[in-house]
Amino acid sequence: MALLSIPFSFQIWFFSFFLLAVLASEWIDYPSDGFATLTHYSLPLDYIASCGCTADSTHYPTAALSQMAYGSSTAYGPACGRCFNLTLLNTFLSVPPFYPPKPKSIVVKVTDLCPLSTTGWCNATTNGPNAAGNFLNFDLAYPSTSIPSDFFPSNATYYGYTDFGVWNISYGSVACSNWEGWNNDAALGSVTGQGPESVCCAADPTNSSNTCTSYSDHNGIAPDTTTSSGHSIPRPYLFTLSFASFMSLLFESLLC
Repeated sequence: MALLSIPFSFQIWFFSFFLLAVLASEWIDYPSDGFATLTHYSLPLDYIASCGCTADSTHYPTAALSQMAYGSSTAYGPACGRCFNLTLLNTFLSVPPFYPPKPKSIVVKVTDLCPLSTTGWCNATTNGPNAAGNFLNFDLAYPSTSIPSDFFPSNATYYGYTDFGVWNISYGSVACSNWEGWNNDAALGSVTGQGPESVCCAADPTNSSNTCTSYSDHNGIAPDTTTSSGHSIPRPYLFTLSFASFMSLLFESLLC
């Protein structure tokens, strides 16, 4: 099949992902403490997220980390299982910025991947930050039974709405003994009975090492495992393509 016979929309999609692969050639090496943006997304209770963490982890504060800091475009990254203390500083999109009268903090465990895209808050690469000037974005699983409904402060009288969407925050890497789920063995580590390479949600990894196998793009694609409950671990959100692979596919399509 010739390239011209491929639907134009698919060609745009294909070239967009190729462009992402070229731009996102290096993982972001971030410090243990710094600044980031914070957004939130819906994660169902007892859901098995990208890291393959046990379903019980969702009963405590968790977050997804932007892909190039997470360390993988597929499933299990070296950031899986790490814990961070996140502190709200001010809103980014509102005019003027809103500064909470009393700073609020929360300790989260990274259990998910926030996919790389050409726009959005998880689009930072080593070539440049996101629109707020940050290289990391934490996507908090919220609302959550583990987080108070008033965790995000607001001033609806002045702004006319309560959800500011994007916050500037400070973050700090902390031991997971500070995480609310630390005393619940079922919420820590990988699913039991699957072997050391089945899933990747370490109980308390450090900045320099992870106690489980990291299936980053450089180490191959993660195996197709299932949890002890029988639910499949989500497959890749997106793929990156090497230049050689892309040229091979393009050459074959032109010859057809």
